[in-house]
Amino acid sequence: MCGIAGIVDFDGGVVDESLLGRMCDAIRHRGPDDHGIVRLGGKALDQGGASVGLGSRRLSIIDIAQGQQPMTNEDRTVWVVFNGEIYNFAELRQVLEQAGHTFSTHSDTEVIVHAYEEYGDAFPTVLDGMFGFAVWDARRQRLLLGRDRFGKKPLVYAELGSRILFASELQSLLSAPEVPREIDFEAMGAYLAYMAIPAPLTIYRHVRKVPPGHVLIHDRQGTRLERYWSLDFHSKTTDDPRDAVQRVRELFTDAVRKRLVSEVPLGAFLSGGVDSSAVVATMASLSDTPVKTFSIGFDEPGYDELPHARRVAQAFECEHHELVVRADAIEMLPSLVRHFGEPFADSSAIPTAYLTALTREHVTVALNGDGGDELFAGYGRHMASRWVETWQRVPVPFWGWLAKAADRMAGQAADARRPLARLARVMRGATAERSERYRHWVGVFNPELLACLSGDLLPDIDPVKSEFAQTTDLDAVDAMLAVDTAYYLPTDLLVKVDIASMMHSLEARSPFLDHKLAEYVARLPSNLKIRGFLSKAVLKDALKGVVPAENLKREKRGFAVPVARWFKTDLREFLNDHLRPSRVAGAGLVRQSVIDELITQHQSGAADYGHHLWSLLMLELWHRAFMGGDSVRDNQPGMFPDTVRTPQVT
Repeated sequence: MCGIAGIVDFDGGVVDESLLGRMCDAIRHRGPDDHGIVRLGGKALDQGGASVGLGSRRLSIIDIAQGQQPMTNEDRTVWVVFNGEIYNFAELRQVLEQAGHTFSTHSDTEVIVHAYEEYGDAFPTVLDGMFGFAVWDARRQRLLLGRDRFGKKPLVYAELGSRILFASELQSLLSAPEVPREIDFEAMGAYLAYMAIPAPLTIYRHVRKVPPGHVLIHDRQGTRLERYWSLDFHSKTTDDPRDAVQRVRELFTDAVRKRLVSEVPLGAFLSGGVDSSAVVATMASLSDTPVKTFSIGFDEPGYDELPHARRVAQAFECEHHELVVRADAIEMLPSLVRHFGEPFADSSAIPTAYLTALTREHVTVALNGDGGDELFAGYGRHMASRWVETWQRVPVPFWGWLAKAADRMAGQAADARRPLARLARVMRGATAERSERYRHWVGVFNPELLACLSGDLLPDIDPVKSEFAQTTDLDAVDAMLAVDTAYYLPTDLLVKVDIASMMHSLEARSPFLDHKLAEYVARLPSNLKIRGFLSKAVLKDALKGVVPAENLKREKRGFAVPVARWFKTDLREFLNDHLRPSRVAGAGLVRQSVIDELITQHQSGAADYGHHLWSLLMLELWHRAFMGGDSVRDNQPGMFPDTVRTPQVT
């Protein structure tokens, strides 16, 4: 696991080694164990052609003794820097050695070098893992940047004339003074609508993300993106339901097994939900020693899941660790903002960061349950979408009235998780088409409220609508799952976990995002995933007798943070201090009057605008950090901690 950075200049000027060093230092947290830089080509050097600088920060997991980067082939014509893990590297190595390739290390990184030589631009299709890589081909004078299928590992780049700069994180790229910090208003609008910014956009107009499942090829002729993989929900299997259960069990067990390969201590996140419980149960069956498990809780009724996690930990005799997060946890927000590098409003990033800090005190690698809901239809919106489209076949004239009534009742709810609030969300989307329904259920600022906040932020193209346009021939559940895996998963969930884990130099692995498992599950008909009112049916059938029955039956809660209540109590002063007045409003990006009204309505209890205010708060903190000149953009050492001190463990 590493952080990577690099510069390619086709004008041939020598790459500034000190700049490349600063770019790597900015992501030291991703790889505190080792570092390396190589400069190639340029007019002032022997080889001629483009000037190239490649840098790496390494977190040593596999082949600790020999896996230093950048890494090259035998004649030093192909170079690679790589962030991630290749789980099938041993099998690939055998195939490549039989084809005549010579290896000098036992690292999974070297497999990438020779796979590129053997398979050309299609080589990512043979990689089983999570990765962000940069390959420089000196003979053909071309750079390849690629990301894994689901987008677990990040990779951003900036094209500036004859130069292209790339890095694992935005803060690394922004350490180069030449990268402009002009705001991309389409990205800002997408952020306020959905809490995060989808690839290829970033908040910066001149910086882009390599999309998941793509390779970017950059040479003297220009830049092009090529997709090498997408998840297919259209082709369906005819497997018997019992065979499907067995196949899911086999594929999941194999996915966990391959993610247990490590030369450093390993554990698992445990919420007590179906997915993390499945991971821990399978790890326990494959391990000779107790599984180290880590859980987070809240001193807030309805949010604390620690009892459910304890039940699983006790069932499998795990070495279990817990901590409780309270409102004062926001003390680490400045550090989170720096690491994200752009606005990010999923408030569960806070407990995730504390969880990873706790975990890193004991292990270097942790497995998690990410992806289970997106593959097996575990969210309430999957069930709701199925039943809504069933109900739409029958005229129901009072739907509009019911939605308004639900809205009025939901305004009295303490937070968005209360049953009335959830009913209101369902009914608001009941009569809408799929993309609008998704925005009602998943989004934050609707178009009307966004127009009030700023008329300049309404995007020309809604990214979610674009995703749904490719699902018109799928049923309601599969369409929702397709958008979740293509949009929500890589834009929100995986970004959150990558940043929160790597800020503490912790590698997070996700067995549910094994592409072989995912491809099979996508081919299962949706009635095997939702059976009546039972969600994740085929997965739960596969886990019967493995995971405690109480954990299989419990209602999904999610990893939510009670920000709605905190903004009325513990964080009331903090919110007012930062948004009254707002520097974002002062810069003319949004209207202060609308912010003031949202705060007043929320704190008076007239409406629940917790998510809206959190989105605005994170936008404000990002703007102060990267656009206001009073924090991160000055790169002052020690301004924000790289790690977070964990509260007392209970």
